[in-house]
Amino acid sequence: MKDRYKTKQINVGGVLVGGDAPISTQSMTYSKTADVASTVEQINRLHFAGCDIVRVAVPDYEDANALKAIKKQISLPLVADIHFNYRLAIIAAQSVDCIRINPGNIGEKSRIKEIVKACVDRNIPIRIGVNAGSLEKEFETKYGQSAKGMVESALYNIKLLEDEGFTDIKVSMKASDVERTVDAYRSLRPLVDYPFHLGVTEAGTLHHATIKSAIGLGSLLLDGIGDTMRISITGELEREIEIARDILKDSGRSKEGLNIISCPTCGRIEADLVKAVAEVEARTKHIKTPLNVSVMGCAVNAIGEAKHADVAIAYGSGNGLIMVGGEVVAKLDEENLVDRFVEEVEKVAK
Repeated sequence: MKDRYKTKQINVGGVLVGGDAPISTQSMTYSKTADVASTVEQINRLHFAGCDIVRVAVPDYEDANALKAIKKQISLPLVADIHFNYRLAIIAAQSVDCIRINPGNIGEKSRIKEIVKACVDRNIPIRIGVNAGSLEKEFETKYGQSAKGMVESALYNIKLLEDEGFTDIKVSMKASDVERTVDAYRSLRPLVDYPFHLGVTEAGTLHHATIKSAIGLGSLLLDGIGDTMRISITGELEREIEIARDILKDSGRSKEGLNIISCPTCGRIEADLVKAVAEVEARTKHIKTPLNVSVMGCAVNAIGEAKHADVAIAYGSGNGLIMVGGEVVAKLDEENLVDRFVEEVEKVAK
């Protein structure tokens, strides 16, 4: 795994993004933002799921004017998502912690200048959110909806902000497919030092979004690219955060929580391994200490894996071993193994 790229650090409502800050997770509400009660309820759900930053859509004045009331009732940093109408960004900047603009539809330079002025007045950053499906006409005409077009759009808009003396910037370059998304981020990364917000946009339902995001974002994270991220899932909230945190953990970029190692199911298994692993996951979900734990179902894999785990179950026929740090601490009947395993995991975690 490569070292993370050194990027400029910005502050989004108290959450540091870039530099040596942990890679943060984000999501977006799906309520009508002007429905303050529903929007606050969704943001609070995300807060308890472990979300670091939340974004809300601001398509009209009613939504923009609701931001002040929403901000008073939440603890997460709030990002306003602006398309087409630059005046909404100016209103939103009075209440939120960051403005996200889509260069492909925000309009002429004078509008960008007005947004910059509003953000300078409040000392809040701007996210340049380039989408392959809505590039500025000149870039789409020349490059099509390609990674090259996305990079050129990002560079052009970064310069617009820099020309106004504004450098509290983060950048995203999303497409609905993995290849263009990864190519765009990889191409731009050596050219600028601003933090990157990662994501595959319009990634689909839970199954497809998980696969696309694991491939795309996982590849970028292993390359050392990425400072904050969102998993875009149709119709999900908490699962976006859960999957984002798992991708961070399994890519090695986060050291929080258990890494559960378990056998693939096969004819050698001598226990109800599916049930055992499900119970272990449910009963250890609260543990944040980074540990490798192993739940193995046969003699072929069990002892070898268990010796290298912090805590392990090695199932046999009707019974099994509990191992801690490679040493056997108990031999128990099958029905007692999970209880003792959880007890030992909690003890080691403390």
